[in-house]
Amino acid sequence: MEAITIKKKLQIFFKRNDCLLWLFTVIATAFSIILITSLQRAGDYNYLLSQIAAICIGFVAAIFISFIDYNLFIKFWWIFAIIALILSLSVFIFGIQVEGTDDTAWIRLPGGFTVQPSEFIKICFIFTFTKHLSYLKEKNYLKNLFAILTLFLHALIPILIIHLQGDDGTVLIFAIMFLVMTFAAGVSVKYFITLGVILIVSVPILWTFILNNEHRNRILALFDLDGNALTNYGWQQYQGKVSIASGELYGSGLFNGQRVEYGIVPEQQNDFIFTVAGEELGFIGCVLILVILFVIIVRIALKANKVSDYKGKYICYGIFSLIASQTIINIGMVLGFIPVVGITLPFFSAGGSSVLSMLICIGIVQSVIRYNQYEPEKIKLKIGSKDRIKI
Repeated sequence: MEAITIKKKLQIFFKRNDCLLWLFTVIATAFSIILITSLQRAGDYNYLLSQIAAICIGFVAAIFISFIDYNLFIKFWWIFAIIALILSLSVFIFGIQVEGTDDTAWIRLPGGFTVQPSEFIKICFIFTFTKHLSYLKEKNYLKNLFAILTLFLHALIPILIIHLQGDDGTVLIFAIMFLVMTFAAGVSVKYFITLGVILIVSVPILWTFILNNEHRNRILALFDLDGNALTNYGWQQYQGKVSIASGELYGSGLFNGQRVEYGIVPEQQNDFIFTVAGEELGFIGCVLILVILFVIIVRIALKANKVSDYKGKYICYGIFSLIASQTIINIGMVLGFIPVVGITLPFFSAGGSSVLSMLICIGIVQSVIRYNQYEPEKIKLKIGSKDRIKI
């Protein structure tokens, strides 16, 4: 019996995966390296080295995960629950505040590297919440009010923990993931309407007792017509918009942006990396980023819609909501439509935790695609003209 050649193995791999999703993920990370290389001129810290390392590790992890049946992740959901709990507690014990942030949602590792555990808690939540949703569906409880309340309490646990860490931008992401995944599971619209009414009525309470002064000032800065906020809470957004506008249609050219070189926009390597593209690549560069992310998001949504297994469907919709919400919120706050809440641009922003978690998500989606199209133990591949071998 002939051995399978490397070429044949690659053919099998790409046949069972979404090649377009892989391709645009590679393009996105390559684009991020180019932008980060350009902004390296603005400081001494080597963001590029850590970004490349995280991308390499991320792709290895993503490819490895794509070979694992996603049902195993759901089967061992309790392991991810424990991991999420450990990561959450580690922040309260070892948490630090990274320069340029206003929360203590980071921990420092040996060697000076920092990790943001909430990026990986999102993935754990997708698995545990998928298990919860699938259990209720199997028991036909998704129309039961008490069961719906258990889903709400499930999501409330990470939301409260992350809120106590001061990372309310990530709280918003968890809330959106909860809404999208429950809606995809078929939970009645009346519950969403009820929740919406409760939130609207609760706005005065949230404004007075939940939001702190910094949160309120960031929101008010969006409506500051006399420009007083431009010197404090609105400064970052104002400078970001100036950088994007300065690029006009074609931009000043890669590695030529003066505002990038002098680091005019605070934290442009993270939340505001879109401004680097705006200044140096202009409107065309900005549109290119949006197209890349749009293809990735839509591709995941299309696959989620086609998945026959509801567990795989919930996972894909969870990852879809994660990437889509971060994209919309990040672009919205850079353009001044949404308050600055510290959300990275998926695949593009500098930060090992962010890009690593995004690539792991792509690997999970590929796993769902692979094991919904094929039953590996039954597939036979023809080798040459005579022999067949089971894969």
